[in-house]
Amino acid sequence: MITLSGIIGSGKSSLTGILAKELGTKAFFEPVEDNPVLPLFYKGNEIAAQKRAAGDEEATNPYAYLLQTYFLNRRFKMIKEAMQDDNNILDRSIYEDELFMKMNTDLGNATNVEYQIYKSLLNNMMEELPYAAKKKSPDLMITIKVSYETMIQRINKRGREYELIQNDSSLISYYHRLLGYYDEWMENYQISPLLVIDGDRYDFVGNVNDRVHVLELVEKKLTSLGKLSTDQASQMLIRHQQILN
Repeated sequence: MITLSGIIGSGKSSLTGILAKELGTKAFFEPVEDNPVLPLFYKGNEIAAQKRAAGDEEATNPYAYLLQTYFLNRRFKMIKEAMQDDNNILDRSIYEDELFMKMNTDLGNATNVEYQIYKSLLNNMMEELPYAAKKKSPDLMITIKVSYETMIQRINKRGREYELIQNDSSLISYYHRLLGYYDEWMENYQISPLLVIDGDRYDFVGNVNDRVHVLELVEKKLTSLGKLSTDQASQMLIRHQQILN
């Protein structure tokens, strides 16, 4: 089982689809368009920032805790389903979920009480995961690391109104801060083997050569972990050469 991680606009869903096709397995995508809380959360961030600017230092985003528990519930359900069988890929993981709640607490969008309740809920869920699924953790975590410029370019391209900095200037500092939290998360992640992909350097969606290179990085890592046989890896290399030629 492979899980993907990375900031908004890093290309998690795109790479999940590419890997699923390459490895002949099922992709699990977290629904975004039907999320009723996400637009409220972005609006709540803006309202909280305005209140704090006006002197209300204790103003919080009323939707921060709601959003994170919504995501946590959905991701727990998804990872349980994916872990029932071998060879599945998820475009989001429950393992990076806490960094969003921590950041929202640090920003003042959520209270420390809400954060402690959230952490308690998350810890209880993770203790139950080995009993609810075949695996205790992913075989490989892939993180796509991108710069602020690349992230904004991809956010603009997909055009979700509530994610655009043109519509909400407070998102500029929010996104910059989130990049820092992801850097810290990558440094401390220990739940499974981790592979970091340079999303600035490799355009695995639009460039065939870059896509093949990223696939080979993943397959080399899976082979070293004993999750792909050398014969399987060799067959994939042959197929890659045929694609490039």
